[in-house]
Amino acid sequence: MIDPLARVDPRAVIASDAEIGPWVSVGPNVTIGSRTKIEAHCVIKGPTTIGEDNIVFPFCSIGDDPQDKKYQPDGNSTLEIGDRNTIREYCSINRGTSQGGGLTRIGHDNWIMAYCHVAHDCLIGNNCVFANNSTLAGHVEVHDYAVLGGFSGVHQFCRLGENSFSAISTIIVKDVPPFFMVSGNTARARGVNKVGLRRRGFSTVSIEVVKKCYKLLYMKGIGFDEAIKAIAKEGEVDPQAYKIDQFIKASERGIVR
Repeated sequence: MIDPLARVDPRAVIASDAEIGPWVSVGPNVTIGSRTKIEAHCVIKGPTTIGEDNIVFPFCSIGDDPQDKKYQPDGNSTLEIGDRNTIREYCSINRGTSQGGGLTRIGHDNWIMAYCHVAHDCLIGNNCVFANNSTLAGHVEVHDYAVLGGFSGVHQFCRLGENSFSAISTIIVKDVPPFFMVSGNTARARGVNKVGLRRRGFSTVSIEVVKKCYKLLYMKGIGFDEAIKAIAKEGEVDPQAYKIDQFIKASERGIVR
């Protein structure tokens, strides 16, 4: 399943049913799992582990050195990609750095469209969507089911909560709480991701609780501390409110306002 025009280092571990296309370069310390397909002209460097049933489209750079001036090759720089991810043309995904824990990780079932960039030490969950030209700086966390619109840019150390949604060309410099929508340069809160929540099967009651939390934060005209106390009270009985409360309390950069 390895094209004769590919260059695969003998120290790479390639599953027998993986597919490696023409003019692909696979370096040492790369592991590629079953049924994963790497299409033409991709470059994969290690240490990198790619799981099962992924497809990587042409001209991607996977597992290359971090774009960080402080980076020194010290053996503590890895990339892990899970299962069933789609990575479209011309994407770049860098390994981690010692300062950031040494690991860039992408989970399962993500859809990463053309020209996206995932920088060093980013931690991506499952079932996320990155539209074309989405760009993550270093140390960004993206939680499950988050959606990034095309040409979105995320500042280093930001977190995007689960089921959050950013519109096209959004520039994110603070954390985006779960279930909320943001847009603009720089990003501002615009509402609740109702469509995404309905598609995932959230009940009407749960969506109404999320909307109440949003209004407390952005529309009631009350102080931030008072809003957080009210959301915490909602979180005592509702799991979605609890997630919002815990996410905000863990924020180091502050949330989008």
